[in-house]
Amino acid sequence: MRMGIEAAFNERNAAGGVHGRMLELVAMDDRYEPGFAYANTSDLIAREQVFGLIGAVGTPTSRSAAPLADSEAVPFLAPFTGAGFLRNPELKSVVNLRASYAQETEHMVERLTADLGVTRVAVMYQNDSYGQSGLTGVLEALDRRGLEPVATWYYERNSSAVKAAVYQIAAANPEAVIMIGAYQPVARAVSLLRVDIDPIFLAVSFVGGNALARELGDEALGVFVTQVVPAPDDAGTPVVAEYLAALASFDADAEPGFVSLEGYLAGRLAIFGLESCEDLTRGCFLAALQESQSIDLSGMRLQYGPGDNQGSDEVIMTVIDEQGRLVQVTSLDEPL
Repeated sequence: MRMGIEAAFNERNAAGGVHGRMLELVAMDDRYEPGFAYANTSDLIAREQVFGLIGAVGTPTSRSAAPLADSEAVPFLAPFTGAGFLRNPELKSVVNLRASYAQETEHMVERLTADLGVTRVAVMYQNDSYGQSGLTGVLEALDRRGLEPVATWYYERNSSAVKAAVYQIAAANPEAVIMIGAYQPVARAVSLLRVDIDPIFLAVSFVGGNALARELGDEALGVFVTQVVPAPDDAGTPVVAEYLAALASFDADAEPGFVSLEGYLAGRLAIFGLESCEDLTRGCFLAALQESQSIDLSGMRLQYGPGDNQGSDEVIMTVIDEQGRLVQVTSLDEPL
């Protein structure tokens, strides 16, 4: 996420910046813990005196950081999470780029039921606000179809202690397992579950599909991951071609991926807001984003409006193929 934002900023700085101003990203590590996220946000606002916050990673960390930023009227732009609470229009400083976890999980359940007739679904989730957000999305999507999960179980954040969840889920023998987690525990659970059962595995975008594929290695084939940005190797899409060029210019050894592409798009969205305000203020910046009828990021269109602080509703299904690549599919029954 950081690399993508920096690639976008580096690209613009090489062209003279925005109204003569150079862009700088100040990054702090919250270790994926809410307490550190709050402290870092406070430091960034008060000590570093940043103009805005961009690309916050995670739901529990954003739950700490976003209200603090909002209370100070500091822009909180394009967090890397689909949590529902960030879609609350009362958070006036929050501008989301991506689709929500509710939309990702609805897409999963729709494809499972419509494409394959699956009715027995289990959920493994991280035991925090991220996992609860995804779990709620799955429960609501199943309920709309008159279904209930056959099992739900959790693991603790910043751990790969998934054996209890694996035991409970395997005992229920589901046809599909939806996983709301980080890539290491998700990979561990997939490996352990495959010892006893052979379900369809699906994970939401936050897992980081490229990282998950690397972690699973030879066991990655056939795992589905929902995405909220275009394929990062689709150079036929103008904004992706620009991302690939910007990434190569910033770091010639960097491997393109969905997460860094999302970071690049976040950076581009920030630049759009900054471009709109020659006499720059935070109020002008937020108004430029929130009041625009449509924002065109080289072919990727974002739409905001009254009570709607989320720019994109797009959800794309991908599957890991034999080469460890994430390939877009329109149906879960497409042959690999």
